[in-house]
Amino acid sequence: MIKLFVGLGNPGPEYEGTRHNAGFWWVDELARELKTNLVPEKSYFGFAARCTVDGQPRWLLQPQTFMNRSGQSVAALARFFKIQPQEILVAHDELDVLPGQAKLKFGGSHAGHNGLRDIHSQLGSADYWRLRIGIGHPGSREEVVSWVLKKPSKEHRDSIDEALTRATKALPLLLAGDMEKATVLIHTHKPVRPKPPRTTPENPSLVLNEPGGKRISM
Repeated sequence: MIKLFVGLGNPGPEYEGTRHNAGFWWVDELARELKTNLVPEKSYFGFAARCTVDGQPRWLLQPQTFMNRSGQSVAALARFFKIQPQEILVAHDELDVLPGQAKLKFGGSHAGHNGLRDIHSQLGSADYWRLRIGIGHPGSREEVVSWVLKKPSKEHRDSIDEALTRATKALPLLLAGDMEKATVLIHTHKPVRPKPPRTTPENPSLVLNEPGGKRISM
């Protein structure tokens, strides 16, 4: 079961709405769902909240060390409360996943993500869970730093929020350790279909394509 939920991001109002802070956004949703508040905890170098679920203590954490020192915060809390790597879930922004999608993954490489890189180093293990929150890729490697440190468009932010809401619905499964069902729920993404065109009194005609490609008017 997951005992420690970590959301990655950068501290400070100038970073609050940027793509790199997607992990923070999800932990904020978890705090609302669990009816708890994140408060500064100097011992853990971040904002933290403790709550009890089914008699078990659970933690939420937002490191305030800046992204490339995230492991300092995660390791401090995990070691003090003897939380094992496999009981930790780290939520972070993911360039290789589209906005509106989220992927649950166990272990593996940090794939160049500076927050994960430091967590690997501080925990001495890659065997922890990750929630990969899709933010999309700018299309050019040179634009990545600028991309993650900028706010997403309204359309992308709405899609990201939908993915965060879906992941939050999996919280009971994550708390219970039913990672297989949690994965199915989080990965099930139904793209929004465009609404069909509507006729108006001024223009009641509608042009459609028949299966053979012939255009017809209605």
